[in-house]
Amino acid sequence: MEAYLSALMTLLQPTNLIMMYLCAIVGCILGAIPGLSGGLGITLILPMTFALNTELSFAMLVGMYVGGVSGSFIAAVLVGIPGSAASIGTCYDGYPMTKKGQAAKALSIGITGSFIGTFVSIIVAMLCSGFIADIALMLGPWEYFSLCLMAITMVIGLSNGSVFKGLLAAFLGLWLSTVGGDLVTNQLRFTFNNINLYGGINVICLLMGVFALQQVATAYAKGRLEMPEVDASSLGGFGLTVKDFVDNARTILVSLVIGLFVGFLPGMGSGISNLIAYGQAKKMDKHPELFGTGYDPGIWATEVSNNAGVGGALIPMISLGIPGDATTVLLLSAMTIHGLQAGPMFIQQNPVLADLIFLTVLISAILVFVTEIFTKRWFPMLLKAPYHYLYGAILVICFMGAFSSTTSMFSVLLVLGFGVLGVVMDMFGMPNTPLMLAFILGSKIESYFRMGCSYARGDLTSFVTRPISLIFILVAVYSVVGPIITKAIKNRKAAKSV
Repeated sequence: MEAYLSALMTLLQPTNLIMMYLCAIVGCILGAIPGLSGGLGITLILPMTFALNTELSFAMLVGMYVGGVSGSFIAAVLVGIPGSAASIGTCYDGYPMTKKGQAAKALSIGITGSFIGTFVSIIVAMLCSGFIADIALMLGPWEYFSLCLMAITMVIGLSNGSVFKGLLAAFLGLWLSTVGGDLVTNQLRFTFNNINLYGGINVICLLMGVFALQQVATAYAKGRLEMPEVDASSLGGFGLTVKDFVDNARTILVSLVIGLFVGFLPGMGSGISNLIAYGQAKKMDKHPELFGTGYDPGIWATEVSNNAGVGGALIPMISLGIPGDATTVLLLSAMTIHGLQAGPMFIQQNPVLADLIFLTVLISAILVFVTEIFTKRWFPMLLKAPYHYLYGAILVICFMGAFSSTTSMFSVLLVLGFGVLGVVMDMFGMPNTPLMLAFILGSKIESYFRMGCSYARGDLTSFVTRPISLIFILVAVYSVVGPIITKAIKNRKAAKSV
């Protein structure tokens, strides 16, 4: 309790509170604009936190995270285009409801559902993270190696398109993590006699290039420059009654559980949970035929579940050092940059910071909820943002951030190189999340593998003779092989039916 009070006092300091709120609002705006996201906002402000204290830095970053997830439903409801993958399911009923003249109700459901999902999930995270960390302290390097391996392969198995493309992206990320001096012998690897690579690849350069620069380049190339007109005449009033909450209580509860569970699984995130929750809500509803026509439960399910993934994703990140989704990969990078080690000892070694992260989510969710309720009639203005100005500003911030991280022009060239790599990956349908996750976890995997081999005196069978490690390895193998087998079975059945 003392740590919570100390974290709360730190967070309520005027500078911390104001910056957290501003970042949450900016995240909400970025989340509402298709082609951008709160994750992009985190990437852009990450270099700005170098000169700031750790508490203020994470208040800003986490505030941006909460705002980005919350704001993504706005475009989905108003124009039928999701601000991010987290609100794909919201398009199915949100936009039809707007076309029926019920935009105010659709937005209110989205705002309230987002708040409920975030608020409840972070309470669960606050209660569970310490318990999970205590269990994790009982594990050895063998289990941690297998856990990191499982995290990467689960992301690969869920990659859109070919599993092999996800594998290739992950291998590329692991290779990039080995650039620089060896962890034990300090032997230089893949530096090509370039002194700028002796210390390894700067994570800021990779994130700026593969994530931010690629996102801007592909969005511009695909012509995402104009949004449809929105009828703002139906945005007055709150639109919800107590009966709406009572009638949808079951959908809200089930979607909360789905969002938490999916968010907890490494690499899955809200982009998957909102679709799973939408499908489950349709299955258990008395009128499934109404889904897709502007039906309330469809919006409740997706918005509660995708925001519940916030708390779900923070649990493994803080307790195990394993990011739950693509955005927590960025937060984990921020911890590394600020000299922090996420994992089982994080809560014990940094109790105030851990509680500050939880409380930032909690307070940001409240502030975003109140702000969105009172400003929703202005939401259509967010969709009129001039993309040519936004993209130009993002590029400038990318290059300035890369340069400030090392004060070297080589970092700017790295950003350009990784930007080209990101564009090429997008052209071939290769996901960038496995690459980023493998890069972040690469050094951990190598370290745990070497420690496990050393403790077992070179006996590699120790990784499969320990039960928990074996379970993680089996899940990792199934995550890669399972989709391939399932696809082969479907193809064979389809061939027989023809």
